[in-house]
This record gives sequence, C-alpha cells and structure tokens, in this order.
Amino acid sequence: MPQVTFVSSANWHLATPYYLFLSYYVTSDHSSFIKENSNWSYFANTCQSRMDRISFRALPILIFLLLPAANSELQEVKDALVLFMEKLSPGNATRGQNWGWNTSSDPCNDKWEGVSCDDTTQHFVKRIVLEGFNLSGILDSSSVCTAKSLAVLSLKGNNISGILPEDISSCKQLTHLFLSGNRFTGKLPDSLSQLSNLKRLEIANNSFSGELPDVARISGLITFYVENNQLSGGIPDFDFLNLQDFSVSNNNFSGPIPDVKGRFNADSFSGNPGLCGKPLSNACPPTSPPEKKSKGSTNDFLLYLGYIIIGLLVLLFITLRLVRKKKSKAKTDTVKKGVAQDTGTNKPSSTSTGSKTGDNRSEYSITSAEGGIARSSLVVLSSPAVNGLTFEELLRAPAELLGKGKHGSLYKVMLDNGEIMAVKRLKDWSISSEDFKRRMEKIDQVKQPNVLPPVAYYCSNQEKLLVYEYQPNGSLFKLLHESPNDQSFDWGSRLGVAAGIAQSLAFMHEKLHEDGIAHGNLKSTNILFNKNMDPCVSEYGLMAIENQGQSSAAQSSSFMSDVYGFGVILLELLTGKLVENNGFDLAKWVHSVVREEWTVEVFDKALVLEGANEERMVNLLQVALKCVNPSPSERPSMNQIAVMINAIQEEEERSAGSEP
Repeated sequence: MPQVTFVSSANWHLATPYYLFLSYYVTSDHSSFIKENSNWSYFANTCQSRMDRISFRALPILIFLLLPAANSELQEVKDALVLFMEKLSPGNATRGQNWGWNTSSDPCNDKWEGVSCDDTTQHFVKRIVLEGFNLSGILDSSSVCTAKSLAVLSLKGNNISGILPEDISSCKQLTHLFLSGNRFTGKLPDSLSQLSNLKRLEIANNSFSGELPDVARISGLITFYVENNQLSGGIPDFDFLNLQDFSVSNNNFSGPIPDVKGRFNADSFSGNPGLCGKPLSNACPPTSPPEKKSKGSTNDFLLYLGYIIIGLLVLLFITLRLVRKKKSKAKTDTVKKGVAQDTGTNKPSSTSTGSKTGDNRSEYSITSAEGGIARSSLVVLSSPAVNGLTFEELLRAPAELLGKGKHGSLYKVMLDNGEIMAVKRLKDWSISSEDFKRRMEKIDQVKQPNVLPPVAYYCSNQEKLLVYEYQPNGSLFKLLHESPNDQSFDWGSRLGVAAGIAQSLAFMHEKLHEDGIAHGNLKSTNILFNKNMDPCVSEYGLMAIENQGQSSAAQSSSFMSDVYGFGVILLELLTGKLVENNGFDLAKWVHSVVREEWTVEVFDKALVLEGANEERMVNLLQVALKCVNPSPSERPSMNQIAVMINAIQEEEERSAGSEP
C-alpha cells in the first residue's frame, strides 16, 4: 500500500481535494456530489470522520488529478491581487517582511497587509484596507474585482492617480468604497450605479470632474461624500430619508437642490456658486419671461407665420377628431355585430393575445358590453393618475393580455393621458358587492411602501375589476427563473428582498388583523419590482385562501397561510428552484435534504460560487422551515419572522462593513 502523507492545518486549503474524494467515495450518489457541492470546507469534518473506511490505493492518482484543479481558482485570485498591487505601487517599493502580496504566499493564511478574509472559511477575501501607505500608482479594478467576495475596498490617504475604471462594476459584492484623499481625475464611470449593494461611497478630496452618474438608483446608499472635487451638473434626487452622511460641497454643481427632507444643512452644499434653494440662503430665481423683440418687418413676418401655423393646427385637430369618430363608430359596430353573432350561435367570444393593439382588446370590455353594465361607475381611491377616470374610458383603452390565472386575467392598459395601468379581472370569487367594497376601503386605508395598493376598482354582480399602477420591472418569479444567466441576483439582494417582504406583510397583518384580511395568495409571481427595483407585494387581500400543502384545519387561519406562502418564497430565494405543479414539493424536498445532513446541497449554486456566507444562509433557511411547518400553530407570526430576518441582515451588514 502506498504511504500516505497528511498535510498540516496551515495548508488545509491544499488538502481539501483529498477530503472531497473521500466523501465522494463513500457517498451513494457519487456524480451528484461532485457536481453540486463546490463549498468544500463545509464537508471537511464529515469527510475526515469517514477516512477509516477508504481504500488508499487510488490516492496517488487522485492527488495528481485533483490537486491542480483545486488550487487553480485560488491561484487565479492570488495572481490577480499581486497584479493589482504592482499597478497600485509601481517600482516594487520596499515593504516590510510581513507585507505579503506575492505569489509565494497566501492572502488569507499568510495575512497579507490590509487583507481580511471570511471569518469562517478563510478562503474568500472580504476586505482590502490600504490607507496612508503612499501608494502612487493606478487602480486596476479588473484585477481586484477578481476577488468576487470583496465587500470593502479602502485606499484613502494615498497618491493614487488616473481614473476610476468602468469595470469597477465587476465588484458586485462591494458595500464600502473609500477613495478619498488621492489624485483621481476624470469622469466618474456610469457603471458605478450598477453596484447595487453599495452602502458607503467616499471619493472626497480628489479631482473628479463631469456630471455624476445615476448613483441615486442605489437604493441602499447611506453615505455619499464627494466634496472637494470638480464635479458639475445637477444633484440627483437621492433617497435622502435613507442617507445618513452626505456632502457635495466645494464642487461646480448648479441648479436647484432637491428636497433633502430636512436631513442636511447648508454645509453639505456650500462652495457650489451655481446651486440654489434650501437649505442654502440663496433662493432659486423665477423663470425669466421671454424678452420682447423689437418692432419691425421681421416681427410682422413671424406674427403672420404664427397665425398660419395656428390655422393649420386647428384644421389638423378637426380632421383627426373626425377620423377618430369614424373609427370608433366602426369598432362599436364590429363589437356589437360580434356579440350578436356569439349570442346567436351560443359560443363564447375569444380574446386575442396578438401584438397589435387593435387585436388586443381586453376580454372584460367585450363581456361587460354584452352584460349591459358599461354605464356603471368606477370607484377611484387614491391616485392622481386616474382622477376623473370612468368605467367607459377604461373599457375604451387599448389593453394587452398579460396572463390568465385560476382567479382571473391580468391586462396592461394604456389610458388616454398616457398613464399605464394594470387591471386585474376577478372571477369565481363568491363575495358580495358590499363585502368587496368594504374590503377595498379597508386596504386603501392601510399604506405601506412595499405593498402595491389598488388605485381604483369596479364592482357589480357580473364584474369585479382592480386597477393598479403598472410595475415595469417584472416579478420575483421572473428574476429568479427567467433572467439571463449573466444577470446577477446576489445574496445581498435576495436577503434584502426577503427583509422587505417580511416587513411589509408584518405591517399589513397587524393593521388588518381585526378585519381578518390577509393576502390569501402569496407567491413569487405576486412580488413585483418598482422603478427603483424595490420589492412590492401585489394583489393583497383579493383571493380566498389556497390549499398550500396544509391540513383542512389550517385553512381557518388566513394569516398562517400567508406565513406558509412566505416560507416557500424564502425557499425559492435560497434554492433557486422552480415551484411547479408537476408533483415537485419544494418544502418536502428541502426537508429531506436537511434531514440527511447535506444542507449545502439546498442552496443555489450561484450563491455558493459567489461566496455567500453559509452561516447566514443556514439561518435564513431555518426561518423558512419554521414558516412551512405542517402545523399552522407552530409557525411564527410575520412580525416574529421580520425580526429574525432583520437580525440576519444586520449581521450581514456588520460583517461586510467591519474593518480590521
């Protein structure tokens, strides 16, 4: 038997392939293990305990085959970081013996200067803090972003020059970017706004110029320091309620200051002569009226030309009205003829889902006209976009069928004023008109930013319609299961979505508990994203409770049904797996995997490859399993769930933001 030499704990990351093979060898499903479990450190203890059951005859061959593959990814990161330092500190400046940053050492195990790694695995570089080291080169973001798990990059107080490269957006996990006190120049890259996890941005005391990119779209930003640069243009309309630290002083910004919600004083905006409005003392000047032109032949010519243009516009307006009236009459005749034919032949009318607007007439407009109820009124709740809207105008508007479900159809409708609305047509809901109206009024009284309220509704014996503001960025279901492979949905974003949904549901449950109004049909297709990519719970309180894997006794608690639905959403976020009606039970599958003590197999491979913190993923998984408990009485309330998820999110932020 060949002699086996074991490696020391200091070189554990090199020994990992050995343990991988040992675990692979004693596992019944060998291929699936190697294919699905790339988080090697998780299996170390389990594999080590099984070593006495292994034949070591194949070990030399295994070492030859697996050792290069095991080290290739770590070597790539190490080489990239060494290149990053070579460009950051050109000329091979002399450093102390503990400096590190060379190919003969390891950034985590050998403690490179300024580098901190993941506390649990010590394999992933999380923070690079090199402040005040007199670094005089350039920032090579393509190299440093090779460390995919990098959350903190601080290079404050050096002499770094050049531009901030566009590919800084490759550092997708970055939460803290500190570049103040250097000699950076040029325009800030537009890709900076793609750092969706960024919370603190400090680039003060440099020579950046040009207009700011759309950094206001970074919804979680809490620090923004850009003072003492040469930036120009207007100041974006940030979410000032979320910002804790803010300064744009001593630049070349101009124009009115957005509403800062009373959060920041004049010091945050001083030193910009072109700025005006509160909190500065100089008010913005009123818009000046156009200057009067001198009399003369030129003015006479322009006057007559204006009369001619006005006359042509009036003529064009009259012509368009006549054409529209003629087309409207023709469409009405066609609809009436179609209804009469359908009634005479006793066949239901069909709704086209073609791409042409004319062919995409909404299904409810035809059936409503047939029912003779088009003279009824539409109840407008609380949106200026639909003020004065009537039921007749809603029916006349072109509508695109977005989809059909068990409880009705959903349409995208464009109103005459250009506003786009989503209209839900309900069917098979045995609720009286009075109860329906009472429920809509109750929901309208409760406002929560992450719950999408109806802005209008229509109710009769034949029809029940809900009008919502259209959300252009799709649903959580589409983001998880239908997005291109290159579109990242990272751990931080998923955790943020979970926290936002939990908080909004906890609020709604508390406010509507006495009325017994829960969501009733909570699933990932009903979680939409607004223009800022914040999650919004849609269709709250519209449906009877579904049988979501619960016993008949559990159906009595509508709020516990929401908890179950939320638990399934958490499982989708963690596993990335599709919940289908083909016999696959996601909750049951997760329980079975966890029971076999292979918890890491549950998680989405994208999260594992990203280097998401396994402990916090497991903590969120435990919350999900509590939510899908078969016994409703054993499930936590949404308020308890929100508290648990907020604690996980706060721990994530502390871990990412803590400096060595």
